[in-house]
Amino acid sequence: MTRKTIEQIKAHKNKSEPLVCLTAYTMRVAQLLDAHCDLLLVGDSMGMVLYGMENTRDVDLDMIIRHGKGVVRGSAQACVIVDMPFGSYEDSPQQAVQNAQRIMDETGADGVKLEGGEDLAPAVAAIVAAGIAVVGHIGLLPQTAQDSGGFRVKGRTDDGRAQLVRDAKAIEAAGAAAVVIEAVIEDVAAEMTAAIGIPTIGIGASRACDGQILVTEDMVGITGDHVPKFVKQYAQVSEQIAKAAGDYAADVRARRFPFDDNVYRPKKG
Repeated sequence: MTRKTIEQIKAHKNKSEPLVCLTAYTMRVAQLLDAHCDLLLVGDSMGMVLYGMENTRDVDLDMIIRHGKGVVRGSAQACVIVDMPFGSYEDSPQQAVQNAQRIMDETGADGVKLEGGEDLAPAVAAIVAAGIAVVGHIGLLPQTAQDSGGFRVKGRTDDGRAQLVRDAKAIEAAGAAAVVIEAVIEDVAAEMTAAIGIPTIGIGASRACDGQILVTEDMVGITGDHVPKFVKQYAQVSEQIAKAAGDYAADVRARRFPFDDNVYRPKKG
């Protein structure tokens, strides 16, 4: 089995079968998702999902690299993209290239993702010029949402719509291989998809996008009570974990566990 390449991801533009993408933060989850996904994203959403942070801004390079290594080890066929954390690429194109190269060298991933539109195009172009594949991210930008009014849907105004289309075109022109569109009005996301020649990957966007992505823990029902509107939960793993823990606790307290099959005994003879 060979891993999907960035060129194969790019070739999904306007295909009848969209890209299937999910987040992965650990080796075992990557193993479980790998056969079903074209792309696995080591997202900085791990800060909130795994570490209980209020937002993604406290995720740093060391953290994302540790998890990136695990996801690369656990996958065999999906293309692996690693988020660049907040503060690792905004200061200058040189900073962006240096940190993107570190991510690539230490994880073995297939590319990096960073948030921003026209303003971040120079950083995207510099990373691509250094030989590193880039996936863009426009629309709602979680890393900077708290600076721009919070987690709000984008594209509700004519000015907002026009800016989103400009952002998509700028990221394409900078050399990105694909772009995530997050929390954008459906017809605007469709317009953005039609306006550019690289695949769009929607999350809270449109079925017209060239692919879809969700946070895996949201998708399997393990992230708590708040479920974003754009998420369909395909399982309720949290209920299964809670039940398993309850059954285990009952057996321990009743001195039933460990059972006979779970203990070691002297070898016969």
